[in-house]
Amino acid sequence: MLCPVCKKAMIVVEHQQIELDFCTVCRGVWFDSGELELLLASVKLDDRGATMKGLANLPEAERSHQGRRCPICRRSMREVAIGRPAITIDACQRGDGLWFDGGELKELLGQLRTKIPPEAGAVQPVLGFLEDVFHAEA
Repeated sequence: MLCPVCKKAMIVVEHQQIELDFCTVCRGVWFDSGELELLLASVKLDDRGATMKGLANLPEAERSHQGRRCPICRRSMREVAIGRPAITIDACQRGDGLWFDGGELKELLGQLRTKIPPEAGAVQPVLGFLEDVFHAEA
């Protein structure tokens, strides 16, 4: 799969049977449809409404860059804002997946880490793994 930002080939990183596409050049991360839900379910956060359909239907954010194309269907993606403070990610309008620019996934994981109660012990190792793998600079 080619990166929607720099058009270079991405590598596949697997964690608990969830395959994420990672660009080693710009450090962006692609979640195919359903992968975000699987990841959140694996850490017992699947009831937070962060589904592909839910994120793709968020109001469009103010454009921060020229429109990007989905690496699957090649259609223009929408920019949507998630988290607080807001992080702008790209969502395929057809529902094929989500694109996090370098640093955005790390920022979102940081936000999640501060909102998760300590008793949710399984969450911390998964977030730590993802932060280590996707240590993209902001």
